Amino acid sequence: MKGMEKEAMECYEEAVGEGSKVKMNAVAYNSVLEALCKHDKFDEALKLFDRMMNEHSPPKRFTVNLGSFNVMADGYCAHGRFKEAIEVFGKMGDYRCDPDTLSFNNLIQHLCNNGMLSEAEEVYGEMGEKGVNPDEYTYSLLMDTCFEENRPDDAAEYFKKMVDAKLRPNLAVYNRLADGLVKVGKVDEAKSFFDLMGKKLKMDVPSYQFIMKALSDAGKFDEVLNVVDTLLDDEWIELNEELQEFIKGELRKDGREDELGKLIEEKERLKAEAKAKEIEEAEAAKRSRSAAVSSLLPSSLFGKKETKTGATEATEKKAIKGGSSDETESKSKGANEQVVA
Repeated sequence: MKGMEKEAMECYEEAVGEGSKVKMNAVAYNSVLEALCKHDKFDEALKLFDRMMNEHSPPKRFTVNLGSFNVMADGYCAHGRFKEAIEVFGKMGDYRCDPDTLSFNNLIQHLCNNGMLSEAEEVYGEMGEKGVNPDEYTYSLLMDTCFEENRPDDAAEYFKKMVDAKLRPNLAVYNRLADGLVKVGKVDEAKSFFDLMGKKLKMDVPSYQFIMKALSDAGKFDEVLNVVDTLLDDEWIELNEELQEFIKGELRKDGREDELGKLIEEKERLKAEAKAKEIEEAEAAKRSRSAAVSSLLPSSLFGKKETKTGATEATEKKAIKGGSSDETESKSKGANEQVVA
C-alpha cells in the first residue's frame, strides 16, 4: 500500500465497501484487515471488523476466525488501547474461535512489554480456565517481566512451574533466571536451580563459571567445589588449562586453590577403580557365558549319550567270554574228528 494509498483504498472500497457484491471469507478479510492495521488505517480496520462480525453466520458463512481476533488485538495494542485489546480477545468464544497458546502468548507479550504485568497475569490465569496449556515462551515472558518488576520470587516460581509442567526451558532461559537471582543476592536459590537443571540441560562453560563466581563472591567455597565436582563428571565440558586457571582463581580467594588438584586426582582414582571393576565384571560375565555354553553343547548339539550301566557291561563281558568258549570247543571238536578219520 505504501506509495499507492489512493489506489489501494479504491480497491478496498470496491471489494468490501457498501454495495459491494464480492463475497469474502475470513481468510480474505483477514488479509485486508491486517493491511489496514499495518498502514495506519485502524479506524477503517475497526469498521471492517464490525462488518465481519455482523456477517459471520456459521455454518453457512465464516467471516471471522482466530486470526481475525489476533490481528485486532495487535492493532489495539499498537495504538495503546490495551483494555480494548483484552476485551476483543475475550469475545473470541462468542464466535466459536477458541484462543490457542499462540494467541494467549501474543497478548501476554504485548502487556508485558508495556508494563502491564498484572493484566498479563490475569490473561495467563484464563489459560487454565479455557483448557489451554502455557508453553516455555509463556513462562519465560512472565519470568523476565517479574524480574523487571523486582519480583524475583515470582520469577523463580514461574520457572519452577515450567519445569513442573514437564516443559524444557533452554539454557538461555535458565541463565536469565540465575542472573536475575544472583543480582538480588539470592545466590542459594540460584545454586538450587543449578542443581535442578544440571540434570536436564547441557550446561556450557560460561554457565559453570557464572555460578562458581557467584558462590565464591558470597564466600561459599565448599559450594564452589561442589560445582567443580559436577563439572568434572560432565562429559560435555573439557577441563582445559584456561578453565583450570579460572577455578583456581576463584578458590584462591580463600587460599584453597590446591584443592582443585586434589579433587582431580580423586576423580581419576575413582574412574580407574570403576574401569577396573567394569573389566573384572566383563571377564566374570564372559567366563559365566562360556561355562553356560559348555554345559549346553552335548545335549543341544549331539543328543544325549547313553551311559553303560554296570549290568550292561557285565552282560557284554559275559557274551564275549561265552563266544570265546564256544569257539575253543568248536576247534577241539574239529581236531578230534580229524584224528578219528
